[in-house]
Amino acid sequence: QVQLVESGGGLVQAGGSLRLSCVASGDIFSINTMGWYRQAPGKQRELVARVSSSDTPTYEESVKGRFTISRDNAKNTVSLQMNSLKPEDTGVYFCNADGIRHNGRYYGDFNSWGQGTQVTVSS
Repeated sequence: QVQLVESGGGLVQAGGSLRLSCVASGDIFSINTMGWYRQAPGKQRELVARVSSSDTPTYEESVKGRFTISRDNAKNTVSLQMNSLKPEDTGVYFCNADGIRHNGRYYGDFNSWGQGTQVTVSS
């Protein structure tokens, strides 16, 4: 089992900033990609940003230049610095990670999600 726990959501005015953090724990052997997704009310979950094991980031078009994703491989954490927030950034933000798990005997793939953290941007 690999668990992800997010923190850092909240309510902010348009133009403000928030920083989301996520820590992975459990039977982790290696982590490939870590990322952030969001889901607005009535909409499908969408990718916001992700970063590969080689630290190569990918951003959804609307957040480029405003959001920065970073990871700490030694601590199994990924963060999302969100600046110049807009009301359309509102939603539940989910952390995601995939990789290889090892329970001491067996190896296997994992793709885990956090429970989500609410981000609300008021106009």
